[in-house]
Amino acid sequence: AAAACRALGLQAEVRAVQVPGGGRGTGAGGPEAAARDVRHRALDDAARDFAPDAVVLLGHTMDDQAETVLLGLGRGSGARSLAGMAAATGRLRRPFLHLRRADTLGACADLGLTPLVDPTNEPDGTWRRADGGPLRRSALRHAALPALEEALGPGVVPALARTADQLRRDADLLDALARDVLAEVTRAGDGTSLSLDAAGLEAAHPAMRSRVVREAIMGLADRGVRGALAARHIAAVEALISDYHGQGTVHLPGRLTARRRGATLVIAKE
Repeated sequence: AAAACRALGLQAEVRAVQVPGGGRGTGAGGPEAAARDVRHRALDDAARDFAPDAVVLLGHTMDDQAETVLLGLGRGSGARSLAGMAAATGRLRRPFLHLRRADTLGACADLGLTPLVDPTNEPDGTWRRADGGPLRRSALRHAALPALEEALGPGVVPALARTADQLRRDADLLDALARDVLAEVTRAGDGTSLSLDAAGLEAAHPAMRSRVVREAIMGLADRGVRGALAARHIAAVEALISDYHGQGTVHLPGRLTARRRGATLVIAKE
């Protein structure tokens, strides 16, 4: 990849990273999530070293977006996960989300460029799930999506991408409303902990309450562990609000805890 960039007259820098578990991650997001987090941190560091306002261009296509939606469906995720990848998040930009993978491959062919294939995306790649099977995205790409196209006809990928776009608009609005509610129920916060009014949270609609809890946790969580936050964690914290009967501390990813202290819900770093 570096040689191809230099042949086009572009600067190229290679930074080596270490993925926890050596590609056989067993965390909530599996090896794919672990590799993505490490890769994004390295890209963010490289961009910051280049210029404070530098952006990072990623090559995700509409096909990648469709796979992301299916991965979320398979996990029983909510609207935020099913909304897929945003065209812009922080310094990350995804300019090809409206293009099919075949379009990008065709452009490479027209320009005389040889595309590089990530071996982890191949079903027989060396990176495997903890149970020895192919990575889930690879299995979706090479088995599930073709089967859906055969069963439902062409157009599955654009349809899934449209679903992501529609859900993203809804999720963006609901998240903004959740941040407003979070501000209303916050009694104290110092960057390492939040003290929230439990009665105010209990009065919120359950759909909004779960989003407020998620916003509170995400505000304290380190970026590298946010993908490990699961529905069961949110449900356990919600139980401290709406079904409190003396249960103890809830342990959350990233060494965060949630506990009830009288009329206050406290979420804090350990």
